[in-house]
Amino acid sequence: MSIDELLAELERKGEENDAQTTERSRKYLNITRDTGQFLAVLLKAMKASKVLEIGTSNGYSTLWLASSIDDSGRVTTVEVSSDKVCEARDNFARAGLAHKIRQIEGSAAGYLRARETRFDMVFLDAERSQYLDFIDDVMAVLNPGGVLICDNAISHQAELADFMAYVEKLEAFTTCLVPVGKGEFVAYKEAE
Repeated sequence: MSIDELLAELERKGEENDAQTTERSRKYLNITRDTGQFLAVLLKAMKASKVLEIGTSNGYSTLWLASSIDDSGRVTTVEVSSDKVCEARDNFARAGLAHKIRQIEGSAAGYLRARETRFDMVFLDAERSQYLDFIDDVMAVLNPGGVLICDNAISHQAELADFMAYVEKLEAFTTCLVPVGKGEFVAYKEAE
């Protein structure tokens, strides 16, 4: 199965699951295909090799990220749900991309505080209410010249307003809102 076929399968499964499931923690809440394409173009243009994703779910967005970096690159993805970690692991193996993906089971705040490495891109797609709690840690692990992207910036703009306002006020960042998918808030960290 090609990566495109697997992505299409996961799109269908995500739409069906989310339409039938009322419990938020059991929904996949995947990014849209055009968001995946946007991330792919951006990663390739940046020649990014180290990517951090907060919120793996079933691994749909992770596959877009991992398939868009070269073989020496790595996507580190953090997910709190053990069921979703297992499902994502299976999808990574099916895609033949497991070698480019490091899975972390646990909270984003806990992982970020350890600050094991720095990243060229950080993609936030998890519990939006927690972003302000760990934004300073995110900024610390983002390389100069790196990009922070936050999903749902239009669909859940009210929830993200304080977070986006905080980032927009940081002198080291240039920001914009991209009307792709559910809306992508993009923040570029100036090179030192």
